[in-house]
Amino acid sequence: MNWIGRSLPRLEDPALLKGGGSYVADRISGAAAVRFVRSPIARGTILAIEIPPGATVFTGRDLPEVKPIRPILHRPDYVAIGQPVLPVDRISFSGQAVAVVVADDPALAEDIADAVFVDIDTTDAIVDLDLALVSGAEAVHPEAPSNVLVEGRMKTAGFDAAFAAAAEIVTLELRSHRQSAAPMEARAGLATYDAATGRVTLTASVQMPHMLRTGIADTLGIVEADLRVIAPDVGGGFGQKMSLFPEYVVLVWLARKLKRSVAWIEDRRENFLASAHGRDQAFTVRGAFSQEGRLLGLDADLRANVGAFSCYPVTCGVEPLMAFAELPGPYAFAEYGARSRGVATNTCMMAPYRGVSRPMLTFTMERLMEVAAKRLNIDSVEIRRRNLIETFPHRSPTGLLYDQGSYRQAMEVAVDTIDLPAFRLRQAAMRRQGRYLGVGLSVFSERTGYGTPAYAARGMEIVPGYEIVDCTMDPSGHVVLRIGSSPHGQGLKTSLAQLVSDELGIDPHTIRIVSGDTDATPYGWGTFASRSMVIAGGASKLAAGKIAVKLKVIAAQLMDADPDNITLDSGWARVANSNKAMEIGALARAAYHQSHRFAELSPGLHENAVYDPGGTFSNACHVAIVEVDIETGGVTIERFLVVEDAGVLINPMIVDGQIAGGVAQGIANALFEEMIYDEAGNLLTASFADYLPPTAAEMPDIEIVHMETVSPESVTRAKGVGEGGAIGAPAAVINAVVDALSPFGIEMFEMPATPQRIRDQLRRAGAPVHA
Repeated sequence: MNWIGRSLPRLEDPALLKGGGSYVADRISGAAAVRFVRSPIARGTILAIEIPPGATVFTGRDLPEVKPIRPILHRPDYVAIGQPVLPVDRISFSGQAVAVVVADDPALAEDIADAVFVDIDTTDAIVDLDLALVSGAEAVHPEAPSNVLVEGRMKTAGFDAAFAAAAEIVTLELRSHRQSAAPMEARAGLATYDAATGRVTLTASVQMPHMLRTGIADTLGIVEADLRVIAPDVGGGFGQKMSLFPEYVVLVWLARKLKRSVAWIEDRRENFLASAHGRDQAFTVRGAFSQEGRLLGLDADLRANVGAFSCYPVTCGVEPLMAFAELPGPYAFAEYGARSRGVATNTCMMAPYRGVSRPMLTFTMERLMEVAAKRLNIDSVEIRRRNLIETFPHRSPTGLLYDQGSYRQAMEVAVDTIDLPAFRLRQAAMRRQGRYLGVGLSVFSERTGYGTPAYAARGMEIVPGYEIVDCTMDPSGHVVLRIGSSPHGQGLKTSLAQLVSDELGIDPHTIRIVSGDTDATPYGWGTFASRSMVIAGGASKLAAGKIAVKLKVIAAQLMDADPDNITLDSGWARVANSNKAMEIGALARAAYHQSHRFAELSPGLHENAVYDPGGTFSNACHVAIVEVDIETGGVTIERFLVVEDAGVLINPMIVDGQIAGGVAQGIANALFEEMIYDEAGNLLTASFADYLPPTAAEMPDIEIVHMETVSPESVTRAKGVGEGGAIGAPAAVINAVVDALSPFGIEMFEMPATPQRIRDQLRRAGAPVHA
């Protein structure tokens, strides 16, 4: 019986659906309430902080021994910026925590925080990405006079010749505005002090508990053994909860200082103001095409607004350097020149958000293909057909090695499934009725499951990548799997249980996955970047495989057989071509209680494994069909198709859920979500009244077709899939909007395509739009 490939209901869900989940806010009873006082000014100098009499309030001057958070890249073009956990003098963005209040209850803490007066000498803020790069612009940090914190450059040898030979050069200016990951559960932390040991336990809504422990210990100057970090049930992360934030350092400092438990539950306004944002990128690209539509070369100027500080541990290089390396995407061309910069501004810090730069770079390449097709009078499917990678392994101009994929095949399946000729007939008929329908494609790759070599290539001082898994089968035959990955809603525990079940021949319900506790799990890097199924899955498979070998040796000895003739299946060890069989539970008991009989084996059944792969690429084609109301500028998504190739699907239902969630966030990127600052650096989108995630009413049914390319680069034969939906959807939706508005000659290169932006374009095109 195989468990891989089954849509097994998630083992995590019964507790969550019955109210048995445990989040940080469920655990704070008895703890003092913490509230942060935040700067209302984006840029200035603290002159004084007035504290109400009798209140327990701490400022940066009370924490002189605490180091700033300072992530490091070992690159000559990187400027390290230290982020004070509470600033003593300089304010760098609106919403920055400048003091912390401790009180007996949250309401009192909030009242005290409101009474704290922060006197700030205000100076003009640097908010806009491109204005920050203007010669003579004020510097956000004196360490970076140009406001550039990291910069990558490259140019291939044949770049100039490719552009000289081009029949058509397409130049585009593209923009993706700022977003919030907006997890359902905002940030939260509970720091408990153990008077007997002086140890602190931080229970926090985070994605990387081991990394958080390292960062806090380094910042406070304590040993890691004095701090335990627990990530309980987490209500969404999407990258926002990867980073080390000052608030968590302050919580641990307070617990040690006050020798009591303290808790902080972030509200939505704080989350928008001070949790990490995503996107806010501006790209200028030039594509050199032959007369036949072949992309000969690409020239790119990539700018990423990284906010006021660099995120720990991945640094502010994560967005611009990923864009720099992965812009070529699924297309085969040789010549590439690029300059990519991470630019500081007086805005909230950026951190990885689902897909990182890839929604923007996919948007860029897919808009480039559409515009080139029009200029060269080539069908938009045909121009992709002529440029997609078809030979594997493929080496990109930036040196990335692509393993086997199905880029062109996925697109052909998508085009056939959507029945493009039939849609064109319907589109024409609807236009005659004054209705504007459009179809858009997006073809892309998703680099997933990459280990330490990829991160080391970026020059990171802290190099994540590998995963360690401890696997134990107890004397009853049940298994405990301890993982460094820290899932937060992906269904990873179910998928890992299915993998291990097939290795050991046992039921997934007899496997317990332990995660998110630095005292109970091996050091690991958490869950992000579509990595866990490939890397934690690989380590789990390898560890379980070692136990399977021991079980077969034990079974062979007890049943007088050859280990090579033993199979493990459905809870039994069976000897091939005989009626001999033993329950696996009996073998496990023998491993512990009759260990003297197996001299060649160590007692018990405990193994661990490390997996550190080079990485693999999944791929997909998204197709959107939309209708645009030219009176309101509103966009309705009529149909959305995903053709996805993520290798072997361990649990197809969970994969489908990952894709659907990602598509929802991609549609939000394309049409709805935007964090807006005014010129003074004040955030104008401070609640869900202004910031608009799509609801069920805006979401179409998502059709998913799976393909399966098995790659030798993954021991599980699975590829990552967690971010793909968010990567491909924006480009497909915008291309569809442009196709719908093609009678007006409108092109769009900016996300989100809000009703206001669409109406502005229609007015400029002379369309009959009322004011």
